[in-house]
Amino acid sequence: MTFINQKTDPDDFSYLEHCTDGNVSGLCIICADYDSPRIRSLIGSDILCVTVDHMFRRIPAVLSDNETDVRKLVEYAIQKGHRRIAYIYGQNNSLVTCTRICQFSSVMDFYHLPVPPEYIKEGVYNDIQLTRSLVLDLLALPDRPICILLPDDFAYLGAQEAAMQLGLSIPGDIPFGGYDGIPLTQALEPRLTTIRQSTDQMGATAAQRMNLIEHPIPMDKRPVIFPVELIEGETIGSVVG
Repeated sequence: MTFINQKTDPDDFSYLEHCTDGNVSGLCIICADYDSPRIRSLIGSDILCVTVDHMFRRIPAVLSDNETDVRKLVEYAIQKGHRRIAYIYGQNNSLVTCTRICQFSSVMDFYHLPVPPEYIKEGVYNDIQLTRSLVLDLLALPDRPICILLPDDFAYLGAQEAAMQLGLSIPGDIPFGGYDGIPLTQALEPRLTTIRQSTDQMGATAAQRMNLIEHPIPMDKRPVIFPVELIEGETIGSVVG
């Protein structure tokens, strides 16, 4: 078993060359730039690949239910009385991100809630300081949002910093919602309201798919999709009055 990342793959030595040189039999591709030529060369090779949270044609994939996840979070905020909701999403280079953006817009449209263009911000997954900057931008708007959804749970650390810098309380002055359900943000105060993924099951299923290297059998190439769970933390309160 080996781990390959960008540092493993200098400009003169591609992922595919690294795998070929190391006699790699199969790959689980996670958190990658799926549009990059380096990843595309792997997908087009004879090496067995399994992707997590992204789909290619004829490649086994393991996914969270991205059709449901953002919908659950947005509807939860709406049920709490929030109407001006902003969304900071991760880098727009994957099916996951595109699906979440579409679901956010779809839910807001269904409830006839306007989404000004300035309420939609592109961030980067797991980038605390960029999220802090984007939250400050949103809260500086003349008609600022009254609820902000974040790209992931780590982003909540940046959101907390921004709120503290402005002297705002969470959720009294500004509510936040996250995504992932990691233990860290459930240990913070206030606990983050977020979407929990079935990460253990997803990892186990990806590993089972890799087992086809040793025991090849005809395989259903349809993606395996796991449900998500809304964690009702303390960062999205009800609107009073």
